[in-house]
Amino acid sequence: MPQAAPRPPLSFTLEATDPGSAARAGRFATPHGEILTPTFMPVGTQATVKSLSPEELTGVGAQIILSNTYHLFLRPGADLIARLGGLHRFMRWSGPILTDSGGFQVFSLAHLRKLDDDGVTFRSHIDGSEQRLTPERAIQVQEQLGSDVMMCFDECVEYPATPERARAAMERTHRWAERCRRAQTRTDQALFGIVQGGTYEDLRRESARAITALDFPGYAIGGVSVGETKDECWRITAAVTPLLPHDRPRYLMGVGSPEDLVEGVARGVDLFDCVLPTRIARNGTVFTDAGRITLTRAALREQEAPIDPTCDCYTCATFSAAYVHHLFKAEELLGYRLASIHNLRYMARLSARMRAAVLDGSFAPWRDEFLAGYRVADESKRQEQRQKRLASWEASRGALDASAEAAES
Repeated sequence: MPQAAPRPPLSFTLEATDPGSAARAGRFATPHGEILTPTFMPVGTQATVKSLSPEELTGVGAQIILSNTYHLFLRPGADLIARLGGLHRFMRWSGPILTDSGGFQVFSLAHLRKLDDDGVTFRSHIDGSEQRLTPERAIQVQEQLGSDVMMCFDECVEYPATPERARAAMERTHRWAERCRRAQTRTDQALFGIVQGGTYEDLRRESARAITALDFPGYAIGGVSVGETKDECWRITAAVTPLLPHDRPRYLMGVGSPEDLVEGVARGVDLFDCVLPTRIARNGTVFTDAGRITLTRAALREQEAPIDPTCDCYTCATFSAAYVHHLFKAEELLGYRLASIHNLRYMARLSARMRAAVLDGSFAPWRDEFLAGYRVADESKRQEQRQKRLASWEASRGALDASAEAAES
């Protein structure tokens, strides 16, 4: 009897498309398991989703998680992780893993890096040491980590960016994508290309043509959720997705509030990731179908019912809203964990509901009904939070500068 052929590193089967929108449902096979799309990927930046164990991630319904190449490259180091059996074994997560390339840090750590056509020299946010990432090194690190999906090293441009600035970053991204393609040596990992081009539709179309010409097994839309309005994000997404192959998974990078998932799926996106669900959970905010709830508000102090009576997560099945409210008022660590469990379960349930709606051909009316009842977070507050993050990055830069000056003196 002939031997079975080795399992391919990735295959995507498109199961259904919605008649009233561009929404899709598919099956995404990887060496560590099959993923039903659309789906949301919890972010485990440093080989952990903050405060949660792998068992808890399985319990909330996470199918795939994301880890960060740049951060793991700095600490504990890709060599160590490889010696200990790769990232799956290191963090004891048996499901699929996607690793970003460090390209987002080209944007987010702009104050700590020097960029040239060959790559990026970072000043470590940990100890100020110089660290070099090139397309070839980013692929080498991801191969050492052993993720199921690797991302090309790219340049994520800031917002707003001039057309000239956006074009220069886009063209560099294309050159780096070719280098990443040539650098890949492992056949059990899938490498995704990334479409860039800022908020300019002509550049996005040009980028989509250039990246798809390289015939990657999957494609991402990068350079969104960097300060632009949501309308701009959806305009760009709608312009790009029709240009991507229908038989490959599509990934919208760094986008992750409930309305974002619904709007992204409506435009043909399959995969999402963002730190938002767990970040706001640790700050005492949770998702419901009516919108966000602040857990420290006085109205919850005596609420015997769970946070969300419609939710089947461990938090809602076990504890009253009053108890979780108490944990946050007392600044107890369990509160952060319980809120994170709820938000990630909410995202998994939302993904499953959208998939079911696509499969039965009812996504378009389902989307209208969901958005009519969901209270979107205030845009001014979203921009305020962004400014706080920028200020935090500037403070980090100042601390490193002061440390370097002290060392020199």
